[in-house]
Amino acid sequence: MNIRTNHLISEEFVKVGETKIRYLEEGSSNSNIVLIHGLGGFAERWSAVIPLLSKKYHVIALDLPGYGYSDKPSIDYTPEFFSKFIFDFLDSIGIRKTHLIGTSLGGQIVAECAITQNKMIEKIVLVCPSGIMKGSTSTLDAYSMAALYPSYDTVKTAYEMMTGSNKKVSNDTIEDFIKRMTQSNAKMAFMSTILALKNASPITERLSNIMVPTLLIWGAHDTMIPIKYANDFASSIKNCRLEIMENCGHTPHIEEPAKFSQSVLNFLR
Repeated sequence: MNIRTNHLISEEFVKVGETKIRYLEEGSSNSNIVLIHGLGGFAERWSAVIPLLSKKYHVIALDLPGYGYSDKPSIDYTPEFFSKFIFDFLDSIGIRKTHLIGTSLGGQIVAECAITQNKMIEKIVLVCPSGIMKGSTSTLDAYSMAALYPSYDTVKTAYEMMTGSNKKVSNDTIEDFIKRMTQSNAKMAFMSTILALKNASPITERLSNIMVPTLLIWGAHDTMIPIKYANDFASSIKNCRLEIMENCGHTPHIEEPAKFSQSVLNFLR
């Protein structure tokens, strides 16, 4: 692993088993943060917060298997697969202790990792996590449509709905998503993940196994996974603090990166 100390984001690749995984890395601290994206996401979705968090931490944002520019093997992309993968990934890049931050599906994966009570996890941040909502929403439907039929209009519509207030979405963001979702096996991985999430038992009953300090961040205007699910997480995790970001939808780390990063840094201190 090539760690740079000049605070420039570097792109790295590592083999985890037989799967080549891409990740971004910034910061020279001995304290680690690993950022885990959501369904259909990729490492660059954290681009606005990586420079802010890396002032204090060594930050890694990965493309999960099946997503971004990581390999996309033909497997079942279940929550159990992803949580086991995270520990294998950390082992592969030599990380022994870390904070984990995940958004949406990534939040559910982080929660699954913390449920194991593995000692390498220090604190966790869950951002609008999946895992409890069993039905769908119009925003999730629009996002699924954008993933399966990625055109400029379908992606723009989905991303604008995700912000909860139709904030502007950059052309680069739209084109990045299209580029990644038109790769071989990308749609297969997306659909496999969706089906696995629908068939998985709700995470609620196991959340009480989480012992590490937890920060739960939710956008007040989240129409993808509505904020009504926040209380189920907050009341089930023993040491959990809920922070509602008033002007945000499903992606607080993208919509209000400075405020989001400050909340995270205050919590991790």
